[in-house]
Amino acid sequence: MPGRSLSRRTVLRGAGATLALPWLDAMTPRLASPASPVRMAFVFVPNGVLPSAWTPADEGADWAPTPTLEPIIPFKDRTLVLSGLFNRNSLSGEGHYVKTTALLTGAPVFQTGGRDLRCGISVDQLAARELGGRTALPSLELGLEPVRHQVDMGFSTVYGATVSWRSATQPASKEIRPRLAFDRLFRRARMGADERSVLDLVLEDGKRLRNRLGAGDRSRLDEHLDGIRALERRVDAFTAEGQARRDAVLAGVEPPPERVDGGFTEHVDLMFDVIALAFRADATRIVTLMLGNAVSGRDFSFLEGVSGGHHHFSHHEDKDEKKTPYQLINRWHVQKFAELCARLDAVPEGDGTLLDQSMLFYGSGLRDGNRHDPHDLPILVTGRGGGRLRTGAHVRYPRDTKLCGLYLAMLEAFGCGQQRFGDAERAEMLDLLV
Repeated sequence: MPGRSLSRRTVLRGAGATLALPWLDAMTPRLASPASPVRMAFVFVPNGVLPSAWTPADEGADWAPTPTLEPIIPFKDRTLVLSGLFNRNSLSGEGHYVKTTALLTGAPVFQTGGRDLRCGISVDQLAARELGGRTALPSLELGLEPVRHQVDMGFSTVYGATVSWRSATQPASKEIRPRLAFDRLFRRARMGADERSVLDLVLEDGKRLRNRLGAGDRSRLDEHLDGIRALERRVDAFTAEGQARRDAVLAGVEPPPERVDGGFTEHVDLMFDVIALAFRADATRIVTLMLGNAVSGRDFSFLEGVSGGHHHFSHHEDKDEKKTPYQLINRWHVQKFAELCARLDAVPEGDGTLLDQSMLFYGSGLRDGNRHDPHDLPILVTGRGGGRLRTGAHVRYPRDTKLCGLYLAMLEAFGCGQQRFGDAERAEMLDLLV
């Protein structure tokens, strides 16, 4: 009968599928206040930023938007702009690779062009090791560009395609295909030729659950399932579009017309939708997303005012004709990050929204791409971390404050505080916590 209490671990099951549920009132014991779990995501952007268009002039809560950070203003009260942070162990190699792979580990990187890779466990994987067992997926690692095994400046380019490390010698494999990223949330495996929707697979279990829910929870469940169906259809369309082009090339015929951006914008949007769905369904609470590999030459000519590749413009040589498109690319990335924030903020949970229950890190291993400068890294953190973070300010730390101090504060807010991480001690940057 409607109104009966449910376990937070309740899922819908079917042949080869497991579908986690959003937060429902029935999961909260009567007379008890909701206790929503904290989520944590790390969004990496390659090639640094144009410093003059990134850092606000003012500190504290009254910082004025810069051209690059303007898209995040709707979430200003829940955003930390952090200046002065530095990852000391990113100095051990020239260029991009060490600064990329060490960003979330704070650990030294072993120089190799082979497969004997070595760095250190990353902050996301430390959190997954401590608390990842509470969800179906301990963590989810996503990207947009494939890993290629090459050698550049004495370093394996795998370093430039990896920010998440399960251990000092095991980088976490990232998923770059939206279809497989979506399937990881709900399917144990594709069952042969069975291409049915995950919702069809769990239909009967869903009907039984619905009969146990009150009116409000039925509405939330329906909205959740409708969102899954809509995303699944978009993923299917994106996958079919790419397959049609590959089939045409193999057949030696004219491929279908390609989108102006080559499908890149839709690719990014789908990955952010997967993150939002994963957090809403509590399929995982820990995600990393690489919006490009180190030295990414992604063509951004689809943006007005840009004609060329990202890495090319990052080496702007202080020329306005290169600095302007570089800044426009930086702004586009922040805009996409802000859209993820909006997705999460649209979902009520606990006493606020899903964004309030989250900590979303946005950053690069470089500051100015022209100089490969790892000092004063461009870092944002948006979301209140379940009320644990002091947000809504530009905080300017002394030069070369340890980046890993931020990770220790985030781990504390996540519920798995550590005494030390990377080169930082627990006492550093706890001023960010309530």
